[in-house]
Amino acid sequence: MPASKILMITGDFTEDYETMVPFQTLLACGYTVDAVCPGKKAGESVATAIHDFEGNQTYSEKRGHNFALNATFDSVRAEDYDALVIPGGRAPEYLRLNAHVINTVRHFFDAGKPVAAICHGAQLLAAAGVLKGRTCSAYPACRPEVELAGGVYADIAITDAVSDGNLVTAPAWPAHPSWLRQFMAVLDAASMPETNAA
Repeated sequence: MPASKILMITGDFTEDYETMVPFQTLLACGYTVDAVCPGKKAGESVATAIHDFEGNQTYSEKRGHNFALNATFDSVRAEDYDALVIPGGRAPEYLRLNAHVINTVRHFFDAGKPVAAICHGAQLLAAAGVLKGRTCSAYPACRPEVELAGGVYADIAITDAVSDGNLVTAPAWPAHPSWLRQFMAVLDAASMPETNAA
């Protein structure tokens, strides 16, 4: 059973699938996942938004579920976690204004820990200044932010994901199978004991 402890940073109007599917999948695979939101406590909820592709120039947005948080943002310490998950949706656009969130994201990159971000999650990565020279996928409307932050935008199919070292990213929820498979491979590699070459 995996021992990794994963932090998920989310917020109101996070994308429904991009929050609930990875949360439940990682739990089902034996990982510990703490879902937190600044300003909210364990047991409180965030409102989700359903983004869908219905033939318009951009996605449509509808009210989704209430997603229950299982940890309190003010109580968590990034040092206690092995990996980070950043869902997309509307939340990253305002979460990136929170200095504690930005510092938390930076911790995972400074420590070389696995990070999975999907869709608009790249907005948090760009704001944290962790994309310079890194390949990153995101919802296509976030491409300018990825590139302005010094990242290399991965223009891939909506069902694909891309890994760059400890970072696994994807354009949107249709990529869940690839995104989660790649993220779990990075988690497994990070948890393997190092062998001495002596």
